[in-house]
Parts: sequence; structure tokens; C-alpha cells
Amino acid sequence: MDHLGTNKRTHSCGDLRLAHSGQAVAVAGWVQRQRDLGALIFVDLRDRTGLVQLAFDENSAPALFEKAQNLHSEYVIFARGAVRERSAKNAELPTGDVEIAVQELLLLAKSDTPPFEIIENCPTGEPTRLKYRYLDLRRPDLQRNLLQRYKIVKLTRDYFDQHGFIEIETPTLIKSTPEGARDYIVPSRLRPGSVYALPQSPQLYKQLCMVAGFDRYVQLARCYRDEDLRADRQPEFTQIDLEMSFTELPELLDMVEGYIQFLVGNLALSVQFPLPRLPYREALTRYGSDKPDTRYGMELFDAGELLQSCGFAVFEGALAAGGAVRGVTAKAAHDALTRKEIDKLTEFAKGVGAKGLAWARLAPDGSIASSFGKFLPEETMRALLQAANAVPGDVVFLVADGKASLTLNVLGLLRQQLAKKLDLIPADKLNFLWVTEMPFFDWDEETNAYIAMHHPFTAPTDATLPLLEIDKGSVVAKAADLVLNGIEMSSGSVRITDPALQARIFASLGLTEEEINAKFGFLVEAFRYGAPPHCGMGLGLDRLVMQLLGCESLRDVVAFPKLQNASEPMTDCPAPADAAQLRELGLASFLEKKDAKEL
Repeated sequence: MDHLGTNKRTHSCGDLRLAHSGQAVAVAGWVQRQRDLGALIFVDLRDRTGLVQLAFDENSAPALFEKAQNLHSEYVIFARGAVRERSAKNAELPTGDVEIAVQELLLLAKSDTPPFEIIENCPTGEPTRLKYRYLDLRRPDLQRNLLQRYKIVKLTRDYFDQHGFIEIETPTLIKSTPEGARDYIVPSRLRPGSVYALPQSPQLYKQLCMVAGFDRYVQLARCYRDEDLRADRQPEFTQIDLEMSFTELPELLDMVEGYIQFLVGNLALSVQFPLPRLPYREALTRYGSDKPDTRYGMELFDAGELLQSCGFAVFEGALAAGGAVRGVTAKAAHDALTRKEIDKLTEFAKGVGAKGLAWARLAPDGSIASSFGKFLPEETMRALLQAANAVPGDVVFLVADGKASLTLNVLGLLRQQLAKKLDLIPADKLNFLWVTEMPFFDWDEETNAYIAMHHPFTAPTDATLPLLEIDKGSVVAKAADLVLNGIEMSSGSVRITDPALQARIFASLGLTEEEINAKFGFLVEAFRYGAPPHCGMGLGLDRLVMQLLGCESLRDVVAFPKLQNASEPMTDCPAPADAAQLRELGLASFLEKKDAKEL
């Protein structure tokens, strides 16, 4: 192997242009490929800025030519030479007008044959690429993503610095508090039997920063949630966390909206401002989701009033039970949604909770095929199709259930499925919106009780506060979510600072005095020492980057992500703890327990 010695790079590979012609330059990087044309050898050299072509001529430099013959993909080299105009230009490369006539070549490191080709949009399966993630990260598309992520992070810090925010780090070993998902816990060696939790968010600490008088706090905080993974969810993630004193919800939303405007402006992306604001209930009734994707239409409709006495037992029974019959219309979908496709959609609807899926296909000639038409009077069917805004060529779907909320949830998911199947989602569109007037409580089917939709430190609106003890389902929170293309980007709220109100909220959630003191005693006590009114929000940085860059998965914008089972194949983690570690942590007895129930 050669050594660099005092040799230094003068330029990056992707920087060279015709304006550099005649200049002596030095570059370094990885061999993308070598092309031996007999008396000429061309090498594409790659670094994180791009590719440049190196040229070797057997007649003018035979020793260098022989060295170039032995170069292979992913070898690391240093080259010095003169920039010249290429005779055969490559319009697809920014550096495609030039090449370097190499006068000095150093081989810095050899490479085994990689398990996959280092190219853009590599077709090799993700498990293999994640096992060799350090190679995967050499690919130009992933490098661009991570460089853009860095730019977004820098812009984020610039914006909040310009608006008087102070970045404060909060602990990552904290007390376990209820946050909505399972905690990752860390056993304490010094206090056997006790555990730390990794933070799901810095919620309590950032509120304490307000009590401490820092006015405006921001942090790019690492957060952890032990929950099932999907394309837009990782067990560890970064949150743009902020808190503001002496403000109310409108000012918070304006601050975050200003950040989005600053961000997309610097990234040259097209977003319409001001962002739309959609009340929570309206979002559900129109789109079947509290995080609606508004890049396409297909809004839901309510057919309940029309079908009260329609003669069809399925519809009438759902309405009589206090439920609903709602629908969605797929425009111009008659040909795409064959009976076979409709059967698949029916199974999909059943898989997400529906008892079935009623449908009507309107042929271009005006004829109608339907799963329920024979049960309805002709005038009722006409009125239904009119309510569905259906014309020849459309397909109408209906869901009936005794639980009105279930119809919305099923149709919301069906709407998304139809949009994908019918290719209705524009890939390059960014639709942000605020979902406002959020409910304070959410009904938990598992515990058969109300829980806080955001967290128990969210303030209810003044108008609905009197309903706290008598009608929890009608209490509205001073809270809002930011949604982008059907994905929740952030959640924020005004915080409770009145100890008496906080006690009422805890009581309404069924927390005992002992539980309150054990979980939140330090915060409750802090609020006795002059807590300013404050509000805050946490934006998911990884999700935001993913959406702004048009990626389909967080794994495309995170350097070292986990697979769906929360494992990392590169380092083979998580891995079993050895006996010595368990003994040191006071967990050795776990080794002797064979039955998980004993734990």
C-alpha cells in the first residue's frame, strides 16, 4: 500500500468543471469502476460530492497505466494530475465535461468484492444492505439524504436561534413516567432493583426549564419508544423539542409554522402558506383520520339519514344501534376495481375491523352492479348515489356498524388503500395542515376508561373545562397536531401550571395521590414555586426529513436504523447479556427462571 505522506486533496471529486481546465488538482476517493480500453484506462472516482473520471494513457505513462490496470471497485486511491476537457462528454454527470489526466497515483487501501454493488437505488434486499450498512451508506442516494438531513438540522438550529431559543440538553437516564408507549428501561448497578427509563420525550424536563426561567428552550433530543415498528417509526428517533413561556397556542402554532416556512424556503420546496387548519372532528368526518392526507380527494360522506328506513337490515340495524352508515366514492375507478379487486378490498376492510364492505359499481353505460341494490327501493338508491356524488364510471363503498367511530376508521384506511391502488397520490406534493380542537380524552378499549390523548399536563379549553367531571368525551384540549401528507409530524399544547387544575386532571384520569407523587411529584412540587404560563411542541425530525426528501422509509434518512423486529443486523444487537453483567446489575436470578410468568 502507498501512504499519503504530505500529499493533500485540493478538490473534491464532484467539484471539477470546465473552468478548472489546465489546473493541477489532487483528489481522493473510492473506485466506482475501471474501464480498460486497451491503450487507455478510465477510472470513475467517487467521494461524497460525486464522480470524476481519471484518465491513464499507456503511451505517455506506462508505469501509471500498469498500476491503474490493477484497480478494482471500492479500492481507495489518491490521484494527482491536470484537468482537461473530455473528448466524449457525459451530460448526466455534473463533472461530465472534464477528466483528470493522472500524473501520480497512490493505492491507499484495497477492498474485497462488496456483497452488493455500490450504486444508486441498489436492488439488493434491505437485510443484506443493513448488515453491511457502512457500504450501503456509500451509495450516492443515501449520502445525499444524510447531507440534506444535516442541512435541515443546521437550518433548524439557525431558525430557533434567530428567535431567541436556547438549546439545553436534558437527561437520557430518567424516571419512568407514562408517555403512551412502553419504556426502554436500564437497570441500576448502584441501586439494585431500581431502573432508569430512556425518555420517550423530554416533556417534564422542558417544562422544568420554563419554571427555571429560560423562557424559550429547544433541543434536538434523542427519544426512545418500545413499540411495533413500521416505515415511519423507529425505536430511537430525534425530536425537535421546543417550549415557550408567556405564550398561548396561537403563538406556538405561528412559531412552528414560521419554522416550516423558513425550512422549505431554504430547501426550495413548494408549500402554500398559511397552512390550513382543520378541526379534529371535521378531519375525522371528512377523511376518517386525525392525520389526513389531503393530496387527493375522496372525502367520506354520511348516508345515515338517507338509509334510516331503507329496508336493508344491515344498514337499519347499525343505525338503530346508534351507529352509522358512511361511504367513500372512488372516481373513474370502474375498470380498475374489478370484482376480484373489490373482494380484496372487502378482505382488507374486514381485517381492520369492518363486518363487511357494501359496494356499487357504476358502469360507463349507466348500469349498476351492487352488493346491496336489490334490498333498496330505486329512489333510495338514486338518492344514495347522489349523496355519494357518483356518476357512471365510479365505484361507491359503504361501511355500516353499530359503532360510529369504527365506520370512520375503516373508511379512512380504505381511502388510503384506494389512493395507492388507483395511483392518486402525487409524489412531489407537500400538504401540511394543522389539526386543531383536539379532544382532551381518548377512550381506551383495553382498559375501558378514558386516557389523556396527548399527556396529562395538557390544558383543557376554558369553554369545556366545566365538563371535566361530567362529560369527559366533550372536553377539548388546547392542543394541535401538525400533519404532512397523512403523517403526524408534531404534537403540541398549552401546559397546565395551576396546581389545583392539575389535581383535577389527575383525578379525572383515576390517578391516586400515591401514584401522582410517585410519578410526577417533582413536577407538581416545582409548580408551587411560580410556574409561568407556557406551551410547547415536539416535531419528529426523522419523519420530517423523510417526507421533505420524498423517501418511503425512515431507514433512508437514518444512518444506522433498526429492522422491523428492532434488531440491527450489522452489530447483531440486541444481544444476550452475559452472566457477569446480570450479576453486577442484581439480575442474576433471572437466569434461573425458566417460566417467563415468574418474572
